[in-house]
Amino acid sequence: MPLLIFLTHPEVVIDPQVPITQWPLNAVGRERMERFADLLAGRNVTALYASTERKATDGAAILGERFGLPYGTDEDLGENDRSATGYIAPPEFWEVVGQFFANPHESIRGWERAIDAQARIVGAVKRVAQNDRTSGDIVIVSHGGVGALLTAHLQRVAIGQESRPSHPGGGCFLVLDRESLAIRQDWRAIEDGLGL
Repeated sequence: MPLLIFLTHPEVVIDPQVPITQWPLNAVGRERMERFADLLAGRNVTALYASTERKATDGAAILGERFGLPYGTDEDLGENDRSATGYIAPPEFWEVVGQFFANPHESIRGWERAIDAQARIVGAVKRVAQNDRTSGDIVIVSHGGVGALLTAHLQRVAIGQESRPSHPGGGCFLVLDRESLAIRQDWRAIEDGLGL
């Protein structure tokens, strides 16, 4: 049965002087993406998609090279829009993220509202699943925040009550049935293996 695998990009080069959307994967992130490609070696991966953010396209390019596939991009697969603040250093960043999930109908510090980001990511994933003309597995390389919002929708729970990616560096994946988008496997880190 074909799958849709939603992957959050792994570790990035954090540079407050560079727009967040242009941060590349760092050496650890690239190595973890290579590991993810190894993990998928026995699967029939026929399509790759990514958000337009560099960290996601870096990951999709690694998978594309391994599987001999091009990848498509879609802005709607991007992380919640945080351009109003730009980079916020931890621990303050995590406090703002907590407010984002706790108040989904409000714009926190000018960020895109969680409810809007959720509608966008759900629409993008559905569009990819419906419009892709290949017959095998689809892999989407995206982001942790919108991945959590997608999960809330799929689990039919309120934003903030969903299961979430747990690895602090990202590089977690959710496995869905390609046709129904039902969750086949909840979040796992790359290191945990596919498990199917």
